[in-house]
Amino acid sequence: MRQENRVVVTGLGVISPVGNDIQIFWQALKDGKSGVGMITSFDATKFDSRIAGEVKGFDHNLYGMSSKDIKRMDKFAQYAIAASKQAIIDSGINLEKEDRERIGVVVGSGIGSLYTIEEEHKVMLNKGPSKMSPFLIPMLIVNEAAGQVAIFSGLKGPNSCVATACASGSHAIGDAFRILERGDADVMVTGGTESCIVPTGVGGFCALKGLSTRNNEPTKASRPFDKERDGFVMAEGCGLVVLETLEHAKKRNAKIYAEMIGYGMSGDAYHMTAPDPEGDGAMRAMKLALKDAKLNPEDIDYINAHGTSTKLNDKLETMAIKRALGAYAKKVMVSSTKSMTGHLLGAAGGVEFVVCCLAIKDSVVPPTINYEYPDPDCDLDYVPNTARKEKVDVCMSNSLGFGGHNASLVVKKFTG
Repeated sequence: MRQENRVVVTGLGVISPVGNDIQIFWQALKDGKSGVGMITSFDATKFDSRIAGEVKGFDHNLYGMSSKDIKRMDKFAQYAIAASKQAIIDSGINLEKEDRERIGVVVGSGIGSLYTIEEEHKVMLNKGPSKMSPFLIPMLIVNEAAGQVAIFSGLKGPNSCVATACASGSHAIGDAFRILERGDADVMVTGGTESCIVPTGVGGFCALKGLSTRNNEPTKASRPFDKERDGFVMAEGCGLVVLETLEHAKKRNAKIYAEMIGYGMSGDAYHMTAPDPEGDGAMRAMKLALKDAKLNPEDIDYINAHGTSTKLNDKLETMAIKRALGAYAKKVMVSSTKSMTGHLLGAAGGVEFVVCCLAIKDSVVPPTINYEYPDPDCDLDYVPNTARKEKVDVCMSNSLGFGGHNASLVVKKFTG
């Protein structure tokens, strides 16, 4: 039987509503700063929800993308290239000295490009199909983020894309973890990316009645586990990490943020948008991740919850945590950083995995902000409103997607 490789996290990259590099991003979360505001990318006056977590001040020039490049790539792919460059630099890997056939990419995205579809549909209707862009298809398809990351850094190893709605980023990381465990690559760049704050995206989620309409208080709109929550806040961005085998990391004397030790996935088989009413799928994903990590519930110090700020998700995720962890659920620290970033959809799992690595590195648990009114259905320790300085050795990150897709990731402090 083949020995599984140990896998460690050596690089982090992020583009987000609260900052476009790791230092600014992490400081904002520790400070409890919200990145939610009024939508600026289009006129949202007629929409029920007019707020979002938009990326601010993104400069493609910082990441080697030319003006010609960005005309051929939607923002979700641009964000992935940017975060990948950050993560690779942060990891200290010298690509010129590496076998690039042993470095792969798995990047998830829930939707891909709605903006390109909208714009080119207008062209087709107004000017005819002969005037449509030849880049329409390669700009909109979800796998292009992974493809472009590989192209821009010359990474020729396993390359794939995951599209499981809001679980996409976490599933991508889990898949990359398995690739490394079984020895099919030495290094993987992985996580999630998303950018669909466009009329069709916002309108569609408004029609679902999924979004917060607290338009007069944007920074207080995302309020996971709070009794007054009224829906999630759409957001955009990207979170990618460099994972590598421990053997490879040690050979190059890499700094190590954390060791990845567990991955669990499950399906609700219940409803296209609503979670299982008993929290069964999420519970099983957490239990499977614990089993994979060879841990007991009491070993988990912090859970970065999916915590969307919707009535059903927060209630049922709380139920799932209780079922997965038993009596210990009341003692574990749980927070939702979506209270600050908004919900990055397919990018959420990637960004929140980055949070877990930073929580371990700095012994800080970021808060759930806007927690003002306790909900009897949500009665765990949600680290309300203020970050908590606590030793963090083991973290779990949950992602739950439309269609009943569930993923849980477990990382721990690296101890040699």
